[in-house]
Amino acid sequence: MLNHYETVFITTPVLSDSQVKEAVEKFKEVITSEGGTIEHEEAWGLKKLAYPIQKKTTGFYHLIQFESEGSLVDKLETAYRRDERVIRFLTFRLDKYAYEYALKRRSKQQEKKE
Repeated sequence: MLNHYETVFITTPVLSDSQVKEAVEKFKEVITSEGGTIEHEEAWGLKKLAYPIQKKTTGFYHLIQFESEGSLVDKLETAYRRDERVIRFLTFRLDKYAYEYALKRRSKQQEKKE
């Protein structure tokens, strides 16, 4: 059975724009190559961290919402751990209420853009 997931990861602030995009593409490839489908993604940009991580006080935040089987999450998190550009990550399964909220939030963002 397919579940809905949301993953947020923070990359180190010393990366260039192209290096950040390359990292994001790598993780999207992990998701799609394992049979997952990406439903939505957002680049939140450079933000201040709540506390220093690896002596860094800022990082590039990126969110990806996807649908897949649970086994894919382990592979994705292994890819995060192996990549020195990622300083933190969090992946969680969205229940039906969280998924509905995510859809509403997405449609509101679309309305603002238009």
